[in-house]
Amino acid sequence: MKVAEIMTKDPAFATLDTSLHDVAQMMADNDCGCIPVTENAENRKPLGMITDRDITIRTVAHNKNPLNMIAGEVMTDSVITVTPAMSVEECVATMERNQIRRIAVVDEAGNLCGMVAQADIARTATPAETAELVKDVSAHAAA
Repeated sequence: MKVAEIMTKDPAFATLDTSLHDVAQMMADNDCGCIPVTENAENRKPLGMITDRDITIRTVAHNKNPLNMIAGEVMTDSVITVTPAMSVEECVATMERNQIRRIAVVDEAGNLCGMVAQADIARTATPAETAELVKDVSAHAAA
């Protein structure tokens, strides 16, 4: 099975200057906990990822007002990607190796075209494969 078969196509995304309020609204509207950050609406090359946890830890926990901040101030600026043509097994291995729960999918030009989350894997994998992914991705949290 290929990544293209399980990914969320055309995901919501923010740009560096998108307000955190708008990012949080995207998360609520799309029932997701991670929004990729791209250069702009035309050039959708991923520059970072912003999670609900990023918003909480990098703002509220540091006594900053998230309503006065933008995505570029809070995002994680390393982005791991896969392609639609990759196998789901390769995608899982990449997620495990990088200990990430969600991964951006980019087309041949490097533009964002999808997202894969652990839940997408769980819907198609065996229970044992899903358990292994969750265990491997979560391993660093237990250390």
